[in-house]
Amino acid sequence: MLIKSLLTIKDTLYSLEEIKEWIEYRNKVIDVQVERVPFASLEKWYQDTDGSLIHSSGRFFSIQGIRIETDYGSVSNWTQPIINQPEVGYLGILTKEFNGVLYFLMQAKIEPGNVNCVQISPTLQATKSNYRQIHQGQKPNYLDYFVNATPSQIILDQLQSEQGARFLRKRNRNIIIKVDEAVEAHEDFRWMTLGQIKELMREDNKVNMDTRTVLSGLKISDFLSPMNDTKNLSDFGKGMILSSTTNHSYCSTTEHLSWLSSLKSKYDLWVNPFPLNEMTDWQLLPDEISRKDNKYFKIIGVKVIISNREVKSWYQPLVQPMQQGICAFIIKKINGIYHFLIQAKLECGNFDVLELAPTVQCLTGNIEDPDTVRPPFLDYVLNAPQEKIIYDTLQSEEGGRFYKEQNRNLLIEADDSLPMELPPHYTWMTLKQIYKFLRFNNYLNIQSRSLIAAINYLH
Repeated sequence: MLIKSLLTIKDTLYSLEEIKEWIEYRNKVIDVQVERVPFASLEKWYQDTDGSLIHSSGRFFSIQGIRIETDYGSVSNWTQPIINQPEVGYLGILTKEFNGVLYFLMQAKIEPGNVNCVQISPTLQATKSNYRQIHQGQKPNYLDYFVNATPSQIILDQLQSEQGARFLRKRNRNIIIKVDEAVEAHEDFRWMTLGQIKELMREDNKVNMDTRTVLSGLKISDFLSPMNDTKNLSDFGKGMILSSTTNHSYCSTTEHLSWLSSLKSKYDLWVNPFPLNEMTDWQLLPDEISRKDNKYFKIIGVKVIISNREVKSWYQPLVQPMQQGICAFIIKKINGIYHFLIQAKLECGNFDVLELAPTVQCLTGNIEDPDTVRPPFLDYVLNAPQEKIIYDTLQSEEGGRFYKEQNRNLLIEADDSLPMELPPHYTWMTLKQIYKFLRFNNYLNIQSRSLIAAINYLH
């Protein structure tokens, strides 16, 4: 059923054109207002004596200061604000079979930080404070399906991390369930096939980060059977299937585990609370917390009105980027098998020092600065010829916490000029090996998962 869903783009409950028209329509009829306000005007929020921004309920999330010390990389210590949200949220997608094809119930959801208001979101996207109704709003739609899901209904169930540079050890429960009973699709929801969702991922900012991270956990080849008609698979799609099923690889999984364990034991990461108002590189202004050199990101306050949410109006801080980022996987055929060039990357909010990241994951605003160390393979990615670029879109970060943040996402096929020898923090993995790590918590970072979800198997 899942393979049928992947292969089905036409003759569906709603055509791709109808889905896009529906997104446009929801954008027109939903009233959205996001107004920047000073911190003193953030109702139900307050700043403590350290400058931290805290919700009066003590729940949801807070903006706090931390000091980082590490022997990894060229910068050994720094201070920064970070989002502290210890709650495990739900990112859930409800599926149901129609006419022998599995459909996914997707939501046209508006977040205050979205660059284009409506984006395709999971059926359920809620923090624990949301679904426990700390905000005194309505209970999220379809919550009970996930809370009461039985083992036989669960297709995928994982705890996965969020952005390690912005969140302090934050995780969400990524879950996909299948139901047989009739399900009412409310006006902000539509049934879509997996193929349609992946087609929408080819476009800028159509499918939100939460949908991408949930779908990344679906190992397509696990659902493939000899009964499936796979003539619509592209040569690249067939190559991805082979990469996710083969036992032939450049390095064994045992070698990868030893490589990662060695790096984790070699490097230390100390993260401790540090008052925001004592940071020398940052400034606390009435309406923002920002670096004095205007790099990286800043914290702003907003008043939000979204007419179709459980709570129609609220105030909150948001993280606003100062630079656009780039997230890119280089892939290369080694002995006829596609391998992904993976890096082990340290970020201050990681649970376990290092997570597996794309080949290149960096900000682009200061890469021309002579004092900036250029990441390995960045020039290879930026200079890739058009015919080697498999995927190239702008994709948004999570709009509930980030204000109009988008990164350029790329998949690039390397030619023979790229050497096999790699820096110590890099390795080659097949898609099968990536999925082995993806089965468990806190191995692949969210930027990697976003790119894995974007792999399109069709012509």
